[in-house]
Amino acid sequence: MTTHRFQQEIESVAAEPAARSALSERKRAALVLPGLGAGGAERIANIIADLLDERGWEMSVISFAEADSPSYYQYPAGVEVIRLDLPPARLSAPAKSIAAIRRAVRLRRAIDQAAPDVVVSFLTRTNILALIAGLGRQTPIIVSERNNPQKQSVGFLWSWLRARLYPRAFGLVTMTKGAMDCFPPAMRRRQWVIPNPVLRFERGDAPTAKTKCITAVGRLVHQKGFDLLLQAFAALAGEFPEWNLVIWGMGPERSKLEDMASRLGLSARVRFAGVSERPGGWVENSDIFVMSSRYEGWGNALAEALAAGIPSISFNCNWGPAELIQQSVNGLLVPPEDVDALARKMRELMQDPELRRRLGSSARSIADSFSSSRVVDAWEKVMAEALSARADAAVRGETDVREKHGEICSKSMNFLITDAH
Repeated sequence: MTTHRFQQEIESVAAEPAARSALSERKRAALVLPGLGAGGAERIANIIADLLDERGWEMSVISFAEADSPSYYQYPAGVEVIRLDLPPARLSAPAKSIAAIRRAVRLRRAIDQAAPDVVVSFLTRTNILALIAGLGRQTPIIVSERNNPQKQSVGFLWSWLRARLYPRAFGLVTMTKGAMDCFPPAMRRRQWVIPNPVLRFERGDAPTAKTKCITAVGRLVHQKGFDLLLQAFAALAGEFPEWNLVIWGMGPERSKLEDMASRLGLSARVRFAGVSERPGGWVENSDIFVMSSRYEGWGNALAEALAAGIPSISFNCNWGPAELIQQSVNGLLVPPEDVDALARKMRELMQDPELRRRLGSSARSIADSFSSSRVVDAWEKVMAEALSARADAAVRGETDVREKHGEICSKSMNFLITDAH
């Protein structure tokens, strides 16, 4: 799907008629997240909360983060941030089940406390817990998938729960049509494709150091393909002694990747920089950006690199890169997981300053196509639709569609609450 097509997707959602009375009376929303770190879901929630707070919404952000956990993204004073103090942990199978019940119970209480008119949840397991927490309640819940559901495994039990609970959601949001098409119609009775906004972080003056920097950003996990990037860089390191590789991010594969860099003789040429002190800080000294992911939900770091005018290369994985890069116009795409092809395109950029300049110059306009204001317009219309549907049901004296088994649901949740004390 092209950038123009994505602009049409945003505009079609944002251009729908505003909800009749729901928006003019009471606008209160809760966003539910697993944590408050530097991830993509946390970023979009921060942007939504920030702009809707400016527009007069009462916003709450509910997270399973530890009670004293700082947020990587700063929220305005008007946004209530609720930490449930139940962060993910390595547990045995029985303990995981108990922990999930506790999270659902505590989330239910937090939602009751925040009293939102609409709930928006992000990421699969959190979506499922939000839907469990909403059993027996009339508050509409919108769930949002943020990755590639074909490739990202959440395990048998979570997949089973998703298939049974997603039909109870008011609707489903994904960032690409490809991701949406992965879900059967029953799991997306209402659906919206809303890409992420693209933030522009300024690089300042063009890098002039003798040492050049290839940059990659992401959680240090198998999905991000940093092992493939190390192989590609190893094939070029001897030919380009002035170039180094910096990988930003944290994750469970850091030690494995450091060992791999050492085995490839790259210890002096590769730096694992951790998380940047501030959002987008990694763009400042970047001469080339590479996204080596095996799969994606969108590609936030790639989008930010393009917006900053950094010449960029990406595996053409599902989903996101092809929506952001127009081949040889604003960036370079290579076949997924093809290390040799990646090395060839990296060589092209490393040896050609004019190509880097041209691609970087063309890339900057991506931020205009996916501005925060336009994307949040689309989110606001979706949330308004949920409020309007709830108001219409109340006028007709009808019960929410999820209330068909409300009495049983409420009894089930009351049992869990009692059991969890």
